[in-house]
Amino acid sequence: MATSSLRASAPRESGVDAALLILRLTLGILLLFHGLSKLPPPPTFIVGLLAKMDLPSVLAYGVYIGEIVAPILIIVGIWTRLAALVIVVNMVVAVVLALMPHLFEISNTGGYALESEAFYLFVALALALTGAGRYSVGGRYGPFN
Repeated sequence: MATSSLRASAPRESGVDAALLILRLTLGILLLFHGLSKLPPPPTFIVGLLAKMDLPSVLAYGVYIGEIVAPILIIVGIWTRLAALVIVVNMVVAVVLALMPHLFEISNTGGYALESEAFYLFVALALALTGAGRYSVGGRYGPFN
């Protein structure tokens, strides 16, 4: 039997949608600061890392997709699953290129050395699995949401 999407959602579903909004805003805003700090192009630090691995320097511009475009899409709630997967890939590439020696380290304060990267990666993975929720421009059932 078909159900109408116009009826009010249950309180539990509203709580889940609000939690997804909080996750989207937290991930999007915090990661957007990292992307904006890399402007104006090109991100020379990343170009140097790519050169050490004999990769083309044009790949450095991918950081703008993963740290500016994808967070904006996540904040707004359009193509959230796709944008979250882009962030997951961005974090994996960041760890492989620059942070691999610190993968199993503990910081001076006793926390995991890559805790911010792990946070971004796993929140993005959660959003890729759940979608944006109802409080988004794309809506709960929008494309790639």
